[in-house]
Amino acid sequence: MNTSDVDLSETTTDSDADRADEVDTNRLELAARTELLEAENERLRAEYARTKHSQYRRTAAGLALVGTCAALAAVLLPDGREVLFALASVGLFGGVLTYYLTPGSFVAADVGERIYAAMAANEAAIAGELGLSNDCVYLPDDAAGVRLYVPQRMTDELPTLDNREGPILTDSEHRGLVLAPTGAPLLEEFERTLTDEFATTPTPLATQLADGLVEQFELAGGAEPDIDVASNRITVAIDDSAFGNLDRFDHPIVSFLAVGLVTGLERPIRLEVTPATERADWLVTCRWQESTEEVSDETALTEK
Repeated sequence: MNTSDVDLSETTTDSDADRADEVDTNRLELAARTELLEAENERLRAEYARTKHSQYRRTAAGLALVGTCAALAAVLLPDGREVLFALASVGLFGGVLTYYLTPGSFVAADVGERIYAAMAANEAAIAGELGLSNDCVYLPDDAAGVRLYVPQRMTDELPTLDNREGPILTDSEHRGLVLAPTGAPLLEEFERTLTDEFATTPTPLATQLADGLVEQFELAGGAEPDIDVASNRITVAIDDSAFGNLDRFDHPIVSFLAVGLVTGLERPIRLEVTPATERADWLVTCRWQESTEEVSDETALTEK
């Protein structure tokens, strides 16, 4: 081996060592940056929670202050004592409730949307791998309340879920997936906090569900139902979705509407989601069929 070969070998070794050192340095820098980002995320989450808690506490303090001022005014002003004492009790009671019922944790909408996006992508991939259609039908189920049915092909005849085993239907006439919808736990919470009776007719039911989306869950900035009872159709115009596009697999807004309609009307619900119209950001159209008994009754009346 001559001198040039030795020099070349040493140069190559030095170059490899430099590259290894550079890779190690880059890894250390990336690890340090990752740790800094994690620490910053934790700090931001804690700051966000602290800010929300302080907002609730300021509201509670304001209500308590109003109640105290009203109580003092009631002592000094006998003529308006009855009204002032009532205002004082409302203010003090509201302040106590607001202070002690402050939520313990907060989840930002974008965090929930990302969690849902991963779930939707996974379930849509499974449905695609099984060769299923893009149609979704929400079915009443005596055992579980409501189930999402994704068929291989859409037919007028829907499966019964009484004797199914597992989430995959392998019956020759009904092949597909049967899943728990994301809207089911939302509807349970909605019914638990509902002050009125849960509606069982299309018009009040659609109004209740639309109000729940906007007022209770804040999943949308606006929800306006359009009811056509004669055509067995309800279309809800959705604006400002907190969970992104509505045309994804079992979207929480769409699922909540469908599960609510299945529960109230006791009918299978077929869905159609269309984007970006002049009326709203999204239109969610829910359709159902009359039961066999109702159709038979109408036929009998027509024959008479």
